[in-house]
Amino acid sequence: MSNIAHKATSTAGSSATTATDRREDIHRAGRVANKRFETNWTISLFGTAVGAGVLFLPINAGLGGLWPLLIVTLLIGPMTYLSHRALSRFVCASPVPGEDITVVARKTFGEGVGRVITVLYFLAIFPIVLIYGVGITNTVDSLMVNQLGLPSVPRWLLSGLLIALMMLVMLASQRIMLIVTQWLVYPLILILLGVSLYLIPGWNLKGFGGVPSFGELAMSIWIIIPVLVFAFNHSPAISQFSVALKREYGAGASERASAVLKRSTLLLVIFTMGFVWSCVLALGPTGLQAAKDQNLPVLSYLANEHGSPFIAYLGPAVALAAIASSFFGHYLGAAEGAAGIVRSMVDRDGSRVSDKNLNIAIAVFIFLTTWLAAILNPSILSLIESIAGPIIAIILYLMPMYAIRKLPALEPYRGKLSNVFVTVAGLVAVSGIIYGLVA
Repeated sequence: MSNIAHKATSTAGSSATTATDRREDIHRAGRVANKRFETNWTISLFGTAVGAGVLFLPINAGLGGLWPLLIVTLLIGPMTYLSHRALSRFVCASPVPGEDITVVARKTFGEGVGRVITVLYFLAIFPIVLIYGVGITNTVDSLMVNQLGLPSVPRWLLSGLLIALMMLVMLASQRIMLIVTQWLVYPLILILLGVSLYLIPGWNLKGFGGVPSFGELAMSIWIIIPVLVFAFNHSPAISQFSVALKREYGAGASERASAVLKRSTLLLVIFTMGFVWSCVLALGPTGLQAAKDQNLPVLSYLANEHGSPFIAYLGPAVALAAIASSFFGHYLGAAEGAAGIVRSMVDRDGSRVSDKNLNIAIAVFIFLTTWLAAILNPSILSLIESIAGPIIAIILYLMPMYAIRKLPALEPYRGKLSNVFVTVAGLVAVSGIIYGLVA
């Protein structure tokens, strides 16, 4: 009996020691933070989010009126931070440093469900890559014709050159991609701030009407939230971001990821929503509707309509920098999802297709499909609302919440009020998109 008690005491002591060691590892990893490494990722995550979604956000958000815009401004910070933190925790839960979201999903939910999640992950990101092909082509064409006075280049040629240029940066290396993203994002932050401040004298509340009824307010918020989810989404980069932090910090990856995500979310809310409010108040409902009809980012429309040379040239510059920086992060996610589909369904052990050949094939596929979308020029907002939005909400908001209930490594995060908030936000986003499609 005493031997049994001694063994139990030893086991308990060993478990306590292990838990203590784990906490010490996490604390040590968090204390010795690589500031430059984390700053690079903060900027890259910001750049991934500030793309076509943000440039089109003033259009849909502003058309709903000022009161819904005020409420979603208060909601978007917690929504963005908590959802992306949960997704990062899901990837960091794997003890194996190199495992990305597709591998973790298969190990967590089993091969069948894991494959479904991998396909959904790809479908959530790939349409956004197509959107950027359309967006950068329209923006550059508008700049050449309206600001530079040049003849319009054939769409097939212009789109092919622009998409090829962005993909060359991506295919060079992740390090070069991070450097180029920083070159784009730092000026982008300053220009967003400059444009927001410059538009202040043109603010006008006419046309927005009074306080809506509760039903009208709730309906407007319901419709705006899916666009917000897309506009602030940087989930395509979260998997590789989490993998990079696991290599850097080991057991402390999840804690450091939360710190980085907090900073990137703060940047997004301050600069993006400030920009959105300034554009909405400067354009008014009529200008917002005209920009939507022309399928242009709001700044490209401002550049065409505003008489100031400042807006005429900085507007397209912001649009180009935002689309290019966001394209890089979304390409990472789309390529990761495509590789996960091939590995899980066709070539599990990698014996048929080498990683190099697979990456080349994926790059060719993404280039050709993005080029085709840019030539066809579909409605960007329709693509956002009908394809990307619902799947993003499922992968970013709902899947990590289910994983917290299922995965033993995520047990410490159960029973939190933030989980309820993220789940409700995800359900509202999915239902809002479905309603918009049916209506």
